[in-house]
Amino acid sequence: MSSTELPGVRSAAELPSPVGAVRVAEGERLRSVALPGLTLTVRSRPPARRGLPPALFVHGLGGSSLNWSALMGQLEDAVDGEAVDLPGFGDSAPPADRDYSVTALARAVIRHLDAAGRGPVHLFGNSLGGAVSTRVAAVRPDLVRTLTLISPALPELRVQRTAVPTALLAVPGAVSVVSRMFRDLTAEQRTRGVMGLCYGDPSRVTPEGFRDAVAEMERRMALPYFWEAMSRSSRGIVDAYTLGGQHGLWRQAQRVLAPTLLVYGGRDRLVSYRMARKAAAAFRGSRLLTLPEAGHVAMMEYPDLVAAAFLDLLRDDRTGHELHTGEDRG
Repeated sequence: MSSTELPGVRSAAELPSPVGAVRVAEGERLRSVALPGLTLTVRSRPPARRGLPPALFVHGLGGSSLNWSALMGQLEDAVDGEAVDLPGFGDSAPPADRDYSVTALARAVIRHLDAAGRGPVHLFGNSLGGAVSTRVAAVRPDLVRTLTLISPALPELRVQRTAVPTALLAVPGAVSVVSRMFRDLTAEQRTRGVMGLCYGDPSRVTPEGFRDAVAEMERRMALPYFWEAMSRSSRGIVDAYTLGGQHGLWRQAQRVLAPTLLVYGGRDRLVSYRMARKAAAAFRGSRLLTLPEAGHVAMMEYPDLVAAAFLDLLRDDRTGHELHTGEDRG
């Protein structure tokens, strides 16, 4: 594995970056991590002090490590946080084998953690990243200290109507149709549409935040592999939903040993709020935070509330670990 620091602007509030430039919020760093068959971009925020436990944040479909900047800032006194750009998203190049399945994305996260030697970590996942993190926690419990899932993309029998366009991207040939539908929209219009879908209340986004999101939309849409990454990742979610037996996501949720925090938004238009109860029953000993006004990205809308819930989880996990260690010594 090799790791290279990447140059970038110092503040997310500066003018929009030109296409292809790396965006770095104030206090953050980006580095490129080369692994066999893929190169990942990893965003980090130097911890407030040494010795803090490691954490890894995994974004959702169409997102990037930028989605975690607010929460990482909230938790800089508690964890040594890193956020990864999944293959084909953010500033990470597509995987060499063009495999965007949930299993392949989970394998990429595992390979990164193994190579970095940072495990076990406090693992966070949103949407697609929630499905990926669930699989990681199930198959490699040694790598996960706690698990925090925000609107995880776990199988639903009745998919929400507003999530249908995303599912359509998985249909062969649909990408050309969808891309033509969006071709004449400006970056501002596309960004407003995405925010309307993902936020419980889009008016909470600051003018600076909207401007940065538009710049990121322009950059992403200019990438030659944008639609391929979106369509193949969507297909990966659909395929994961149809898997049964021990590879099914709900079955794997039942295998997770790590203390788990589940976060669901009452205004989520992509993952149904009604799935919260099923998830709480599937993840043994889990705790549930419901935010009635939040949408699909609670860590961006209410980072303070998500951080407070995680700190409670962290505190209890630390206490339990110390008690267990003391018993072992006795």
